[in-house]
Amino acid sequence: MQFQDYLAAIVFGAVIGIVARIILPGRQSIGIILTVLIGMGAAVAGTWAADRWDLHSDKHFTVSGHNYDWLVVGVQVGIAVVGVGLAAALTSMFRSDRDDDRHRHYHDRDRY
Repeated sequence: MQFQDYLAAIVFGAVIGIVARIILPGRQSIGIILTVLIGMGAAVAGTWAADRWDLHSDKHFTVSGHNYDWLVVGVQVGIAVVGVGLAAALTSMFRSDRDDDRHRHYHDRDRY
């Protein structure tokens, strides 16, 4: 692989991660770096899954000289949506304790 291939993987992973965040309803409290990493992982996992189960279509599109299969991209985005959802759920699980403490402190102050 050449430098352009790695750069394309990073950009494509970022796009997949961002698309997943747009598709997933609600607010996700994860950063852009985690979004890109999830997108990159989803791109790799989606490509592997599509090859493993022979999920390919005859519909393709080309971006900057790279040829992409619509069905493979769909699998990648689906995996990214699950990944973003899991990351957001885990993040909110850990943040909810602090938010509850602040909320409780605010209401305790009103009692006095």
